[in-house]
Amino acid sequence: MARTQRARVVEVTPAQAFELWTDVTRWPTFVDGFAHVERMSDNWPQAGAKIVWRSVPTGRGTVTEKVRESQPGARFQTDVLEERLIGTQTVDFEPAEEGGTAVVLGLDYTLVRKGPLAWLTDVLFIRRAQNDALARTLRRFGIEAAEQAAL
Repeated sequence: MARTQRARVVEVTPAQAFELWTDVTRWPTFVDGFAHVERMSDNWPQAGAKIVWRSVPTGRGTVTEKVRESQPGARFQTDVLEERLIGTQTVDFEPAEEGGTAVVLGLDYTLVRKGPLAWLTDVLFIRRAQNDALARTLRRFGIEAAEQAAL
């Protein structure tokens, strides 16, 4: 299993950060590669809820996320299934010393397709791409949080 993780401090409280993160109507502004929701459980973002979303044409394809853990203001964790990988995405929200919230976004994943060079493909291409996508998502999330804080 591979792991990639990124962190950023945003200008809202942990509860506000959680609310923003789980508001799928805001995902087009910050989730890297997100295009649209295909279907979503009525009880989103509670544990057990499921969302199926489609990425942009050059992205991840169809992504299914099932909520494993939902602790408002603290943690949001989903099991992720897509064409190339299965994994667990975790977002932790903690008060930052300097104010605001430290948001830590991590993805633990396993590649679906195995082969003699899968480990090399993961290290050279997929892990870097995932890490870059997490960084872009958190950067955009920081912008959304700053706009939310200004309201």
